Amino acid sequence: MAALFACTRCNSRHPFEELSQGQQLCKDCRGSYPIVKCTYCRTEFQQENNKGNTTTICKKCEQNVKLYGKPTACEYCNIIAAFIGSKCQRCTNSEKKYGPPLTCEQCKQRCAYDRKDDSRKKVDGKLLCWLCTLSYKRALAKAKQNNPIRHTSVSLQKSSSHHRSGSQNHKHSISHSHKNPEHRKKQKLDSSKSANANGTLPSNDSALMDPNSSDHVVAVTQLREQIALLQKQLGQKDQQLLAKDIQMAELKAQHSGIEKELRLKIQTIQKQHSEQLEELQIKTRTLQKQVATLSKANKKVNADSPSTT
Repeated sequence: MAALFACTRCNSRHPFEELSQGQQLCKDCRGSYPIVKCTYCRTEFQQENNKGNTTTICKKCEQNVKLYGKPTACEYCNIIAAFIGSKCQRCTNSEKKYGPPLTCEQCKQRCAYDRKDDSRKKVDGKLLCWLCTLSYKRALAKAKQNNPIRHTSVSLQKSSSHHRSGSQNHKHSISHSHKNPEHRKKQKLDSSKSANANGTLPSNDSALMDPNSSDHVVAVTQLREQIALLQKQLGQKDQQLLAKDIQMAELKAQHSGIEKELRLKIQTIQKQHSEQLEELQIKTRTLQKQVATLSKANKKVNADSPSTT
């Protein structure tokens, strides 16, 4: 009987291949607490609540949002995870450790780092960025799961060929090539066909056509994030326009009030002016009457007084 291994959450025992990688959870626990990708850094993690919510963020990004606010797109990998500056933490650390980024052979973005170790052997020696590396490994695992026998034979053939070429000296290789060139040519052709049929990833064009490929998933995710960002910006613009409309209405009301007050002041001033003018006219007529009366009295006095000789 095959060995059974315990689920890390419910402790039920299952074959090793039925447990999830990393946390080693059984299917029931994976269903209750699914593995999701962080909305920002794209890291996979096990959800512990909100089963229906797939647009969540990991605890690290959640803490960063509280400290620094919403992130922006990294200038290297274009993942929405740059909380401080223009680079995400993953690219910042990789650049410090491995030097400037290089072009990824899969997505053609300048976000791959040459680690100068054996990690590239796991992806057939390709120089891939972090997201494309995960996608490549998932494709290899899927190919192995679909046809494990042929995949294993191809892997053993590659390993055996590599071991023989490393152990034989250069002179023996040349001699063997001269002795049986047709056999070597046929063997190389068969190995290439077998590897292309079962052991390697599809080409970039077919990977782009695959809806589960890394390029497709990243593109869809980025488009969704851009749509969400644009919708957020549109909502902010609507709020700004609403605030402007409210401000304009308040200014119009304020202007109308000021205009009304000015009209009342002008009417009051005009009324006061009319009253003052009428008072001055009355005083003028009164003074004119007094002047006329005094003139008559003065003439009468002059007429009554005797003339001097």
